[in-house]
Amino acid sequence: MAAKPGETADLAVLTHLNEAILLNELKARYTTDDIYTYVGDILVAVNPFKQLTIYDKKHMSKYKNATRKQNAPHIYAISDAAYHEMMADNKHQCCVISGESGAGKTESCKFMIAQLMELSQGKTSLVEQSVIKVNPLLEAFGNAQTLMNDNSSRFGKYIQLKFRNGHVVGAKINEYLLEKSRVVYQNPGEQNFHIFYCLFAGLDQDTKDRLRLGNPDKYFYLCEGSAILRRKMKEKKEQFEELGNAMDLVGFERDNQENLFVCLAAVLHMGNIEFGQDDNEYSFVKDKTGPLAIVAELMGIDPNLMGDILTVSVSVARGETFRRHLNEEKAAASRDAIAKSLYDRLFRWIVNRVNQLLAPTAEEMSLAVEIGILDDFGFEKFDTNSFEQLCINLANEQLQFFFNQHIFMLEQQEYKSEGIDIASISFKDNKDILEFFLAKLGVLAILDDESSFPKATDSTFVQKLHKQFDKLPFYSKPRTTTSDKFTISHYAGQVEYDGTGFLEKNRDSLPSGANELMQASKNPLVELIFKGTLSRTGTLTLGSVTSRRTGRLKKKPIHPAASVSKGGKTLTVGAQFKNSLQVLIEKMNQASPHFVRCIKPNHSKAPNKFDDQYVKAQLSYTGMLETTRIRKEGYAIRPTFEEFVQRYKTLAAQVTMASTAANSRKILTSAKLEGYQIGKTKVFLKYWHVDKLIELLEVVHKAASMIQKLVRGFICRRRFRKLVEQLRKEANEVAQLTAGMADSIGVVYQKLKLLNTADEKRPKEEFAAKVKTPSPEPPKPLPEAVAKISPPSDLHTPPKEVKMEELSDDEDDEDDEKFDEDGDVFVSRNARFGKFGKEGTKQASVRWFKATQSDAVRNSMGDVQLWFHGIITRRQAEQRLVDKPNGSFLIRVSESQFGYSLSFRVTGRCKHYLVKQVNSGKYIIAGEARVHKTLEELIIYYQNNPINTDGDILTRACASEECRGTEGMGTLLGGGSSSREEEAPHLPPRKASLAPGHRPGQHGKLTNSGASPNANKKMSTSRGTRQKGPPISDSGPPLPPRNKK
Repeated sequence: MAAKPGETADLAVLTHLNEAILLNELKARYTTDDIYTYVGDILVAVNPFKQLTIYDKKHMSKYKNATRKQNAPHIYAISDAAYHEMMADNKHQCCVISGESGAGKTESCKFMIAQLMELSQGKTSLVEQSVIKVNPLLEAFGNAQTLMNDNSSRFGKYIQLKFRNGHVVGAKINEYLLEKSRVVYQNPGEQNFHIFYCLFAGLDQDTKDRLRLGNPDKYFYLCEGSAILRRKMKEKKEQFEELGNAMDLVGFERDNQENLFVCLAAVLHMGNIEFGQDDNEYSFVKDKTGPLAIVAELMGIDPNLMGDILTVSVSVARGETFRRHLNEEKAAASRDAIAKSLYDRLFRWIVNRVNQLLAPTAEEMSLAVEIGILDDFGFEKFDTNSFEQLCINLANEQLQFFFNQHIFMLEQQEYKSEGIDIASISFKDNKDILEFFLAKLGVLAILDDESSFPKATDSTFVQKLHKQFDKLPFYSKPRTTTSDKFTISHYAGQVEYDGTGFLEKNRDSLPSGANELMQASKNPLVELIFKGTLSRTGTLTLGSVTSRRTGRLKKKPIHPAASVSKGGKTLTVGAQFKNSLQVLIEKMNQASPHFVRCIKPNHSKAPNKFDDQYVKAQLSYTGMLETTRIRKEGYAIRPTFEEFVQRYKTLAAQVTMASTAANSRKILTSAKLEGYQIGKTKVFLKYWHVDKLIELLEVVHKAASMIQKLVRGFICRRRFRKLVEQLRKEANEVAQLTAGMADSIGVVYQKLKLLNTADEKRPKEEFAAKVKTPSPEPPKPLPEAVAKISPPSDLHTPPKEVKMEELSDDEDDEDDEKFDEDGDVFVSRNARFGKFGKEGTKQASVRWFKATQSDAVRNSMGDVQLWFHGIITRRQAEQRLVDKPNGSFLIRVSESQFGYSLSFRVTGRCKHYLVKQVNSGKYIIAGEARVHKTLEELIIYYQNNPINTDGDILTRACASEECRGTEGMGTLLGGGSSSREEEAPHLPPRKASLAPGHRPGQHGKLTNSGASPNANKKMSTSRGTRQKGPPISDSGPPLPPRNKK
């Protein structure tokens, strides 16, 4: 029976296929909120424009380590496929998310990252949590509302997640072409970047007063500020809180955050600088004590110099300096250029800072494999399309070519070279349009040429385009010769561009002297970002880069702030963008691609509305019909013989196999697969063949695990029996030795008794003479069998000297709580030694606490908080909470790493959560998203909000003296009888000496020199640790007699 429309999860299995069937299937699934559909191994995602309940923890677990056909189509399945392919093949992967603006690319990117973090380790390390928070951070500064999308990415990004042994060890963000012109101008119905509205919604009034921020409507750079905030005040306030939390978690220090907000306020005030001009058309600043003075104050620059730079152009020719006064229009352009440059460099600095904080160590990088996720600009077509839209649409052309190349061109070329018989499938190739943009005489080259001529204009640039490309089928010029417009037929449709402003935007030059003025700023952030240089791809490179986790300083020479090519020529924005596209494609070509096609169901961004014609157009220009056909008829998986045999040889019950076509066929025959083909060097498989092979491998692996289990059990039992027999033999030897010694002692005793009786009968005079005592003969060595015997454990033996490195209160901290894992956010996570000592030792934790945390556990009066219990073990924490009501809690210093453990009582047990300190100095519970300024603030928050999905809430501190005691507190805070010993844990133990009045040959008490007899016992208990080796007790070991003089 044929499936009803909407019931087919994979369109590549449909018997009959055309555009109408493809459209109806997607529409039917969309109406039931099944927004995801497979086309072979490609995922089609239709934006629902509403919240769905398919992204919770339950669904993340459902798709974790599951085969594709076990569950319905989902974005999580693509993450899982990329992750497991990376693990299986140890090769880079890339996930390409494409579609129109507003199709849901950014949200898809966030879902993919969240699932990859779940697969990696479950979001328990700060690196993983920081990676998740990168997107909200970049969205605030790089996204804005447009006519097509309420949260449109105004930049492109490629996120490289670095993995080692399946765990995330770092990340790198590559950003492309921020639309900085939006800072100074927005089209009607559009908005500035989100961050500006968040400032007004989230900053407290004192901070606003300090930044001189008033009513949002008075700022020229903000379009309808007050009206937008009235509609979205709650949303923007929440976004600001999330931004602050993300910056804290990623590691932005407080000073950096404050300086960042100062610069953003300066940008807004800069837009309010107004100009006038005299009869000579010389411009001047209207109010030098107004916005200009505020900008100069915030940025730490000279207001007079700032005014001169805005109104006067200075140039040098033949050793002479020329000053040219600017008119009002050009002065305003200078103001806008500085504002755009300041914001652009702030954004690039944020990306640079994120990359520093998330950089893996050199050791991790050398062995890392990566998964890249591309969230690029969506294809755009507005009423007025400028330079930014041309670059955005060029990027989409490049991605479409990459898609065509991997899905159609390379695949069909490989069929031909490998001798695979398959019908050719035609597709719409956009290679000619790419060459039109990127060739030596292409659009960008002509734009750069015109930008280098001072007298060139936007009109001369457009006229050159008409002359060069008029005869091309995908280029057309307007009917009126005076217009600066031109039309390009992209793969996604025709777009008319307005050439006005192209040259200025491409040059992206600052007024003369502006860069030097900013480099002399007293604001450290402004000085830093303007002393940096832009690379050939437009990335901001600072003078020195320090990795937070490696601690290494990489020095780089300070270059001029402009981006310079090898020939010394300043690179234009177009040239930088061209280079960045080239680098991006090179990275993606080195990885195995996974594609996600996002579809926008309607223009109005409304839920439950499916515009057939609009969706049909998207399916047409993205080539989805042709894609479905090639996935249906073609072979998506094409491993070499060597790769295939090495991976699947166990299915043929072979340990070793030669990598040949015959052996590949043997494996496939064993797996009972059909529909594959064998080429000259590769095996050609359908996408579903791999799912079947993986299922069969799982069966073999389970069987192998069972065999290993049984064999290991047999080996262990055999070893155990041998050990028991050996112990029994040794026990018999000891018994024989003991019996022999008893007999010998009896004989000796009888002889001594007889000698003693004989001596008593002899006269005393015989003993008056001095007799020399012969030296005792050295003892004879014991028999080998006896020498090997260990003494019984109950004999008195000297206590083993315990090194402080061995004392760890967390040795018994084995628990099933997923949050309590090792980690270190202060130095390289691979480094075992830091400035506080060896990590994981008590003395290192003590030094860390004393150096950085003494005030963190005190209240405003300077007293230690009731909930703080010092440095104790988990077992001790549980003993203190065992008879307390549910919700009772305490905080202790962890010895396994630099941080704290939060222990609290629930029904029948205690739970322990790891509390980490992020790079900004704030605190976070591992696995949670919220960052807290202080430990007290963290506790208050979780007294009012559940700490986990079980709904557990902290209720009362375990604060009574009988609960807390003094054990473990003197080590950290001083005071108490044991503080002297604990404050110097690195000192070696004192040598044992005899107590006063001790007699040789007598069991006596051992003490430390100058200490009371119970000092050792007291020191042992005050450490709060388990003593390794036999404890020091009142009953010491037998001492040898002193030599007689």
